[in-house]
Amino acid sequence: MSECLFCKIARKEIPAALVYEDDSLLAFKDIAPQAPVHLLIIPKAHCEGLADMTPEIAAAVGGLPRVAARLAQEQGVAASGWRLLSNCGPDSGQSVYHLHFHLLGGKPLGGRLCL
Repeated sequence: MSECLFCKIARKEIPAALVYEDDSLLAFKDIAPQAPVHLLIIPKAHCEGLADMTPEIAAAVGGLPRVAARLAQEQGVAASGWRLLSNCGPDSGQSVYHLHFHLLGGKPLGGRLCL
């Protein structure tokens, strides 16, 4: 999908503060962080959201918890705790329709799940 913001980031057409990249996933700092550590982890291939995953996207995303744990360690929030979430659809607050996961940490997040 050529006009998708996150596809453009994955193709390196738009700069981002990258913190991780492998063959299928990319992680970068959120431009409007909601916590001291706020990273976005995306599959490089386009997928609108969790409800739209193909078997290939599901395979790529299967390694995401391991990547998130590694990033939490590297960002210094593994010991204090961190949150990993994905919004799916307009009522959830999804604003970019490319599957992505928010990794948040660095402060007490409480029970609130909305960003």
